[in-house]
Amino acid sequence: MPHHSHHHHSHNHHPQDAEGNILFAFLLNLLFAVIEVVGGLFTNSVAILSDALHDFGDCFSLGFAWFFQRISKRGRDERYSYGYRRFALVGAMINTVVLFAGSLFVVVESVQRLIRPEEADARGMFILAVFGVAINGIAMLRLRRGRSLNERTVSLHLLEDALGWIAVMVGSAVMMVVDFPALDPLMSLGIAAFILLNIYRNLRQLFRVILQGAPTTLSAADVQTAIMQVEGVESIHDLHIWSMDGEYNILSAHIVVQPNLSINRTAQLKLEVKRKLSDLNIHHSTLETENGPEDCDYINSCCT
Repeated sequence: MPHHSHHHHSHNHHPQDAEGNILFAFLLNLLFAVIEVVGGLFTNSVAILSDALHDFGDCFSLGFAWFFQRISKRGRDERYSYGYRRFALVGAMINTVVLFAGSLFVVVESVQRLIRPEEADARGMFILAVFGVAINGIAMLRLRRGRSLNERTVSLHLLEDALGWIAVMVGSAVMMVVDFPALDPLMSLGIAAFILLNIYRNLRQLFRVILQGAPTTLSAADVQTAIMQVEGVESIHDLHIWSMDGEYNILSAHIVVQPNLSINRTAQLKLEVKRKLSDLNIHHSTLETENGPEDCDYINSCCT
């Protein structure tokens, strides 16, 4: 995903949007889950009933996502010196677990229906599906612009639902023409497989942040090149880049400056480096300057 240099400007008001977006998705989802239960019982469709259960699970996890997104806006305090940004990851993690459980339930339910096919009301399914595509589509469009891992996980929920309904819509249209009851569970299996693949991708990203891996949107080589461009920098070592929540990036580094650089010039150099890092979407940087290799050994033996 390409990162544009203006991202860090819009950063300040973004969490507010995330919270509103997730709440919007939650309310829409809850309303639709109730409609679905009634519709699923009415049409005797496993695809719709499993989706209803899944939607209630979604509501539960969307509520969590909203709650943690809210907490993540708090500033730093004595307990969390970096602030509460990581709490958004807890929401994303709970969401992922619920999605996974929901998908497994759909798989089990669908396999049973394949073994013992049942007739479903295709016309009723089709009408419900049109509603489903519209409602989930609206919520997804609203969340698609979100950049937080939490919002991305939530929009994955909605994408899953929208896809599910598109499949139900196509399937029920086919079932109106052809007698093919196995199509209902087959569609469910297809959707579940797609979602499990996306869960895997999301989890990989989530764990990368939790385990303090370098952000995927930044390359250490680019960062080094940017720092080396500043006049007076001789070399860099002990460079660490990580992310608080997949958006807010942090860096610490030791910069060796030319010997006999004045204190004023060194301070100015630090500012220039920080400005370059800010352009690269690094929001918090801690820099230590040294006047040559022996300086570091004296201060900190771990640098060797």
